Amino acid sequence: MQRMSKFFDHAYGKVEEVLTETKTMLDNKRASRSAFSVALNNSPRPVCFGPFSADQVIMYTHIFINLGSGYSLQNGIFTVPRSGVYSLSVTIYTPFGNPHACGNLMVNEKLVSVIPEQNGQDAEDSATIVTTMQLLANDRVFVILPRGCAVCDDTKHHNTFTGFLLYATK
Repeated sequence: MQRMSKFFDHAYGKVEEVLTETKTMLDNKRASRSAFSVALNNSPRPVCFGPFSADQVIMYTHIFINLGSGYSLQNGIFTVPRSGVYSLSVTIYTPFGNPHACGNLMVNEKLVSVIPEQNGQDAEDSATIVTTMQLLANDRVFVILPRGCAVCDDTKHHNTFTGFLLYATK
């Protein structure tokens, strides 16, 4: 009886160890989730951002998802929560003969991509950039509206900024 009790106590201890390790791995996996997708606004009527006399960070105010809380409504910046490879996309749009649509994808004040749309052959301008890049924890990713440009949006969500972690590297 004592041997059986000892055996079961030992087996139970091993099961508890595996359960604790599994819970830790699951918590780490959940903590590595990072995804955001935002739109310029959610107004029932078109509202424009810009044009301005100086470059401005585009403040996206409508959140579709902000898994991991990396995107800030206060400053329009996505702060990378975990080092890894991320997919980033930006779509810009302006209708009605407004100043042309343009934007700059930035990481830590460094220009990653220019997103111009200035064809002038129709009443609407739009462009999209999609990129995949290695980012480090605490990198700051945002979109600049260059001087003289404008973007307009409503409940159709033509202006979006999206990013998500493909896989963590640390």
